Amino acid sequence: MLTPQLNIVPLGDQAVLIDAHTHERAVALTATLTYHPPNWLYDVVPAYHRVGVYFDLLKVDFAEVQRWILSQSASPRRVDTLRSVVVHTIPVCYTLGPDLADVAGALKLSQQRVIELHCSTTYQIFAIGFVPGFPYLGELPVELRGLPRLASPRVRVEPGSVGLTGNQTGIYPLTRPGGWNLIGRTPLENVNEAVDFFALRVGDRVRFTPISEAEFEQNRGRRLTPESQSHIEEA
Repeated sequence: MLTPQLNIVPLGDQAVLIDAHTHERAVALTATLTYHPPNWLYDVVPAYHRVGVYFDLLKVDFAEVQRWILSQSASPRRVDTLRSVVVHTIPVCYTLGPDLADVAGALKLSQQRVIELHCSTTYQIFAIGFVPGFPYLGELPVELRGLPRLASPRVRVEPGSVGLTGNQTGIYPLTRPGGWNLIGRTPLENVNEAVDFFALRVGDRVRFTPISEAEFEQNRGRRLTPESQSHIEEA
């Protein structure tokens, strides 16, 4: 099967948006473009099947950026694109999820079944956004899919809150308003802006494991570290 050609369009006057057609190709392209970045490149940001490339307009124009992207994509860097993938195991106290009972009722499942299903999948991080470090994780097990956001978003969501909506689940890393259905909370810190700590990145995987409220308190404020990571080889 032929690989679809990259679709590259302007995104404002100092960025381009690339449609890579698949998430895997977007992650691989990001690794390739950042292998030996030119001096005009500001940032490369993947999300789902697209990649944003940000550049210095005073040093380069759209046509040159487009040529560079196409030339780099023709010779992918296997050392980066075939890297090992980090899998984060994140503990969650589901009894601290204020919407767990409502989610179970809406899905016609027991609360324990919701927890089992949520922990049954290894999720992929498709994008980071909304607030610094918020991971969009998918895909949910079929039985958990289809819930809309809350009709009235919360003014305050506590850091570490784990929510779901549609076909995605995610973790609120910082105190913010939010409209996702909250089914649990992790005690681990995965973002600390003061020290430029961001544990999760696009392409990583996440597994959830249930813990008690006592275990939550014992681990509250600890950082998501390599001890909670493993690696798998991605071909």
